[in-house]
Amino acid sequence: MNTRSSRMIALVTAVVVIAVVAAFVILELRPGSPSNGTTPLAAAEVRSYQGQDLSSISDVPENAIAGTQYLNESDYQLTVTGLTATTKVSTYREILDNHRHYSKVVTLDCVEGWSVRILWEGVLVRDLINEAGADPRANTVIFHAADGYTTSFPLSYVMDNDIIIAYKMNNVTIDAEHGFPFRLVAEDKWGYKWIKWIDEIELSDNPDYQGYWEQRGYSESGNLSESQYS
Repeated sequence: MNTRSSRMIALVTAVVVIAVVAAFVILELRPGSPSNGTTPLAAAEVRSYQGQDLSSISDVPENAIAGTQYLNESDYQLTVTGLTATTKVSTYREILDNHRHYSKVVTLDCVEGWSVRILWEGVLVRDLINEAGADPRANTVIFHAADGYTTSFPLSYVMDNDIIIAYKMNNVTIDAEHGFPFRLVAEDKWGYKWIKWIDEIELSDNPDYQGYWEQRGYSESGNLSESQYS
């Protein structure tokens, strides 16, 4: 076989290979064609989890001091500051991508008389604080919301318990009405302690700090085992 024939065979082979590859790509991209990739679908709300019946997200009323806050994922930032080794500022994606996620069923009890059992998913407040580094003088953690709402807890409450800021309810990303991007799951506390639209976590040495409702006569501890009034 001479050089010219060899080149011709190589050229024909290359053309055939290109044609086969092109046909495969066209079939893969054609609407309705099967694919080895995964196409994400909208999350569906779950109503039971590990044998427990769950309330519907729609059963959770909107309570806010200034109406629903609409925060954009693209420009959202969570700041951990105050008595910390460093001020830590994180985007929504950095929080979700760089921290382990936890889920648990916790009942939210409101002083208005309603309660809901919800599957929450989020990241530990403890992990966020450890990342910034708690100053030894800190004894209180103050949560700030985008609408100016605040509430506080002893630092030990979030460091000694698996307290999360949630980004999902019943397997669905929390919407604006319910606190997107993050809502505190304040276990064993009345609903006014479950702050929504969190944009700052502040470490303080002031155990007497009073948040929005605490200034208006509600209990600073917010313990379910006690009256909601101070």
